[in-house]
Amino acid sequence: MRSISVCLATKNLKKVEEFKTLFSGEFKITSLDLYKDIPQVKENGSTFQENASKKAMEISSQINDWVLADDSGLKVDFLNGEPGVFSARYAGSKASDEENRKKLLKELKGVSPELRKAEFYCALAVGFNGNVLANFEASINGEITEEEKGESGFGYDSIFLPGGSHLTFAEMGQEEKNRLSHRCKALEKAIFWFRSCGGY
Repeated sequence: MRSISVCLATKNLKKVEEFKTLFSGEFKITSLDLYKDIPQVKENGSTFQENASKKAMEISSQINDWVLADDSGLKVDFLNGEPGVFSARYAGSKASDEENRKKLLKELKGVSPELRKAEFYCALAVGFNGNVLANFEASINGEITEEEKGESGFGYDSIFLPGGSHLTFAEMGQEEKNRLSHRCKALEKAIFWFRSCGGY
């Protein structure tokens, strides 16, 4: 079976490593680190899927590879769905993951556990030659903890407690997180698509 080359539309090294753990040897995985001249895509869509599709379309028009783009984030019920599509820049356009987490915890300070329900959501888009050929999505419900717990992961992992678990994503090993993760569930759908009709 020949391999298929897929470029992940991100420069987030932790996200790249998380994705790579799920792809098997039949895929050759690269990232935007190989394409220094490609400008950053402005994520100005009103939904995660719009942003993922925009990245897949624009980047695949500039390289001769399949492109897999994602946009994912956290939606908190008490905050009417915030931070939503602004998850990566919740505390500002150049905010760090830590700054975003601190702002969210501040917004929820004093809020009781039953009102801290949240959803981690991931949208994926497959692009080729400037066209979006497939879209996938997945989510997982849970709640926001009152303080950070765990050292692994990235983004909001250390304050997200998946439903039915006593560990945050940041307290889990990669394999355990993969069984639950919104991003991994969406990626499984994309991999199935590549194998069944997209890449061969």
